[in-house]
Amino acid sequence: MLIPRIYDIGKLLKPQKVLVIYGPRRVGKTTMLQDYLNSTQLKYKLDIGDNIRTQQILGSQDFSQILEYAQGYELIAIDEAQQIPNIGMGLKIIIDQIPNIKVIATGSSSFDLSHQIGEPLTGRKNTVTLFPISQLELSEIYNKHELRERLNEFLIFGVYPEVLTAKTKQEKVSIIEEIVNSYLLKDVLSLEKIKGSKVLLDLLKLLAFQLGSEVSLNELSMKLGIDIKTVARYLDLLEKSFVILSLGGLSRNLRSEITSKNKYFFLDNGIRNGIIAQFNGLDMRDDGGKLWENFVVVERLKKRSYKGIYSNQYFWRTYSQQEIDLVEDRDGKLFGYECKWSNKKKVVAPKDWITSYPQAAFAAVTPKNYLNFIA
Repeated sequence: MLIPRIYDIGKLLKPQKVLVIYGPRRVGKTTMLQDYLNSTQLKYKLDIGDNIRTQQILGSQDFSQILEYAQGYELIAIDEAQQIPNIGMGLKIIIDQIPNIKVIATGSSSFDLSHQIGEPLTGRKNTVTLFPISQLELSEIYNKHELRERLNEFLIFGVYPEVLTAKTKQEKVSIIEEIVNSYLLKDVLSLEKIKGSKVLLDLLKLLAFQLGSEVSLNELSMKLGIDIKTVARYLDLLEKSFVILSLGGLSRNLRSEITSKNKYFFLDNGIRNGIIAQFNGLDMRDDGGKLWENFVVVERLKKRSYKGIYSNQYFWRTYSQQEIDLVEDRDGKLFGYECKWSNKKKVVAPKDWITSYPQAAFAAVTPKNYLNFIA
């Protein structure tokens, strides 16, 4: 089954610009790139960032070597470009010196690639992020009824392309386990001073069990036996490498609003469940509400990214336990969303929310109406 991706590379490509495609490993960046190259009329060169000779040439900052490498082509495509030292400067030389050239660079490691590519390519790049398959993309091939029929599957196994197309539960579990064990931490572990994966996996397990809850860095530090600065650094790296997503607390009016702790979500439900090796059905587990919140928050992130909905996002909670799962600040107006897995009770806005932010909107996101919110 071919799942159409949200981006049309042909429309995104511009002469004298680098199209940078970020995203986690195994979400389909290479497939999307190859599909475009198979259909383009441009004369292109495709290379891979872990090719040592390519690293030597594009990382050399030698004009003659780099221009000779790109000579005669209309399009240069570099997959896994973050593997190449000084890649930003190498690509800058190509687009500055070769008229009408187009360049594509994909990368799984945002912190690495953006650091190398950001300053040299200021004003010379267009950046997009490709996530695991979104409900927005699936809505192009399934109707709302069919998507709801598969909702439990999405909550448990996630939406990585290979997982979605796998036919059996065991096949899905095997793919998730492979991603967790072989790919998930590859970018983080490649950084200097991070020698092993055990502490990172232990950290992710703690986050998995605290899904949707405020996380104390002091508590994580004590449980892991590492200092709090190291915990904060690891969390930052895990977020920049597309493993987790953080939400900070909103506070504008109330002293009683909690802002000192963040909530952490996983960029894919299947990865979260793979980290704790828990793939039971929803009728056999007690974290359905947490999985639902994670799913809604991340799918909404994808929609905002793909549709150009610009906003800051938070959670809101008071010390008296009044709370809202997701708050978006768009154009100075607040929109509160409560993620409710159960439809049994009508959800109303918390009293302090109404008092403190009388102009703010509020809505519940449930299995009945969620597709209007995320797709």
